[in-house]
Formats: sequence, structure tokens, C-alpha cells
Amino acid sequence: MPFIIAGGVLAMLLIVLVLVLVIRALLFVPEKTDHEKVAPIFVNSEKAISDLGEMIKCKTVSDTDKSNEDKSEFEKFEALLPKLFPNVYEKCVLEKPSDRSLLFKWEGKAHDAPTVLMSHYDVVSVVEEDWEKAPFAAEQENGVLWGRGTLDTKGTLNGVLQAAEILIGEGFVPHNDIYFAFGGDEEINGYGAKTIVDLFENRGITPGLVVDEGGAVVENVFPGVTAPCALIGIAEKGMVNIEYSVKGGGGHASSPAVHTPVGRLSAACVKVENSPFKFGISKPAKAMFDTLGRNSTFVYRLIFSNLWFFKPVLNILTKKTGGELNALVRTTTAFTQMEGSKGMNVIPPYAKMVSNHRIKEGETPESVAERITKIIDDENINVRIISGMPPSRISDTNCEAWDRVKLTVSETWQDAIVSPYLMLACSDSRHWGRISDRVYRFSAMALSKEERGTIHGNNEKIPFATITKTVEFYIRLMKKS
Repeated sequence: MPFIIAGGVLAMLLIVLVLVLVIRALLFVPEKTDHEKVAPIFVNSEKAISDLGEMIKCKTVSDTDKSNEDKSEFEKFEALLPKLFPNVYEKCVLEKPSDRSLLFKWEGKAHDAPTVLMSHYDVVSVVEEDWEKAPFAAEQENGVLWGRGTLDTKGTLNGVLQAAEILIGEGFVPHNDIYFAFGGDEEINGYGAKTIVDLFENRGITPGLVVDEGGAVVENVFPGVTAPCALIGIAEKGMVNIEYSVKGGGGHASSPAVHTPVGRLSAACVKVENSPFKFGISKPAKAMFDTLGRNSTFVYRLIFSNLWFFKPVLNILTKKTGGELNALVRTTTAFTQMEGSKGMNVIPPYAKMVSNHRIKEGETPESVAERITKIIDDENINVRIISGMPPSRISDTNCEAWDRVKLTVSETWQDAIVSPYLMLACSDSRHWGRISDRVYRFSAMALSKEERGTIHGNNEKIPFATITKTVEFYIRLMKKS
């Protein structure tokens, strides 16, 4: 009899649990949004396309080894801008906080909460023979402009300056000061953007809004969501590069020891890959799950409205599948380099490998290295941090600055769901967290998966319509500044 009663109670509790999960899922619906009619924006598309093409022709490739850079190409780029944007140069004050940074100030009616619009004009290197078209020729074909930097991020820089050029020509004066902050060494984690932030800090200027590259309008990035998603980064993960090295006696491959340097490193690699970092949902990831989960199918609404119950399932799922969803909820590991002997029949006296980690909130480069050392548990392997940076400050989403960016995105891409998200890569915007929690990462473009794949890859290009849309976004944003 007691077993029957206990079974009945258990069944009742199970029914209650299922009802709670289902009811929460049914109530987990999108916020109601009223799309007001938006006034059309005039853009001189022909000029915007042509000007971006001229920028692309400047081979502003940055490199940690300065001997691989062509300083004259950076000078060429800087000399080009006043020719393309005479209104900006006439109205705005230009400073150069460093040799790799440009700072324009467009004075507004007030000065207490300036807007900072960021971009960078350096680009990554190319393997020209792997491209279908010359990467710095700015060729146009079938409504598309080809070239390194069209997406990352001369396209954004062009959008900012085109918008300002148009508005200044119309006699518009912003309510608050607007700054255009452009770095020339973002791709190598340089000092250009940092020197601009140093200048702001020394002058006691606190931005009311900072917008840099980051998310975009994308499709098929969240389970069960079919509508386009406009993802605005409110934080970015940290990063650390870790080196593992082994010293040995070396020798001929015909009589190896039980464990060679490369063998030890390989074993360490397997141990680290088989020991994923701890699962955890940060504030940016939680905000994204809440926003996009409400727009998903019922099964996923059931999961994301009841994460308190389904966290273990999500942990297992992400651990097994990897990818972007996994990167949102844990520090990731990617082994990127390994070096041993130059001879195929020679045991190396020294071998090393490198792993790159993207660090989630609550962890540091030092804590990552410490955990890895414990996992490896091999005193013959030396583990050291090559370089790293902690996760960025998380920006506020309950403020006027967030509302301004969100509204501008909604006006420009009216069919998109606007959501906060955690940026997985690093950008210059991390420096601004030192003086502001109003830093948002959004590349003002709708990008397909194929287009996103060309960033830092081959055949980078941008549709003419995207160039125009980027300018529209910045015009709307500047009018609200």
C-alpha cells in the first residue's frame, strides 16, 4: 500500500512538473512591437560604392612584423579621405592620437553625452592567387564590389563618413557631439584604439554611446528561428594564447624513447580537448536565449523558457556538438599550431604547440592556464601564456543608448528580430569598457553565411545594396544622437 501511495504522489508531481514546463513555454512569447512608418533615407549610392572602391585600393594590411607592412599605403588611405569627404573635413576637427588612429569630432549642440562611431581601416593579408578577382582592384560585377576590407571594416567606415557627409551638406547639427574613431591596427590587436580611449579618459569625456563592428543581420543562427536576426553584441569574450613546450634529448628516429616530445604534446592535446570547460550562461547569452527563444518553435520555447530544468541537457548537447552555441556557454579551446623536427627521421630536442581559447565571463587568462596545467598533469610540459585579455565589460540594455541603437536597427531592417548577444571574437571596442557601459557591437549589414565566411578568407565582397543600407543606418543613428 505505501508503494502505491508513493507511486501516485510521484505521478502527480510528474504531471505538475510537465504542466509547469508547458505553461511557461506557452507564456514565453515575443514582445509586442509596433512598426511605425519610417521615412525614406536619401543616399547617393553611386558615390558610396565608388568611394568604398577607392578605399579598397589602398593596401592597408597590418602585420605584427612591421617590415611586412607598407606604410605608404596607410598614408595613401589617409590622404584619400579629405578628397572623398570634403564636408567632413571642413566641419569636423581631426586629431591623430597615434600613427594608427584617426579621431574626428563633429561638434553638437550639447557635449555631455557624445556618441562614438568606430571602425578600423587596416585589413588582414591575402593569398592573391586564391582569389577569383584581384583583392585590391575593387572590381565591380553583377551588383557586387569585390575586395579585402569591403566587409571588415572599410565598408562600415565608408558608411559612417558617407552619412556624415550627407547630413553636414544638409546643414544638420547633432544634439550631442559625435566622434568618429578609426583604428589602423585592429587586426593585430594594436594600440590605435587604445590611444583614443586614453585621450577620452585624460579629458574626462564619458561617451553616451559607442558603436563598433560585431553582430549583423543574419539568418539561421538560432534553433527554430526562421526570421532574420539582428544581433547586437553587448559584450565580447576574452582571449588567451597558450604555448606548451617540451625539451628532450632528441636523436635518431630509429631508437625512440617511450615518450617523444611530440608524443607528449599529442597526449596533452587529447586531454585538454576531452576536458571541456565548465558550462555557464552569461548575462549576454541569457539575454539572447530569452529574446530569440521566444521567437522559436514550441519545442525550443519549451527548452529556453525552462533553462532552470533543461540546463543539463543543453550542457551535454553543446559539449558534443561544439560550434557557436557551445561557444556562447563555455570557454572554448582550439589547437592551432604544432612544431617539431624539420627532419622526418629526427626526434626533435624541442617541440611546442599553441592553443587559442575564447574566455567566458568569470574566467581569466590565468585561470585558463592554471586549469590546463592541472589537466595535462605532466611536469615535462611547460605551459605559458603568450598573450591574452579578459572578457569585456558587459554593456547595459536598460538605458536610452541601447534603445536608440535597437530602434535604429529596427527601422533599417524592419523584418529582423533585434537581440543582444555575446560576441565570440575580439574587437577594438573592448578598450571602451574602461570608461563606458554603453558599448554596442553591430556591423550595420545583412550578411549571408557565405558572405560571413569571406571575412578574413578569400573572395571578400559586398553587394551594392548592402553598401547603401549601411549608410542609411548611420544617417538614422546620427539623427538620434
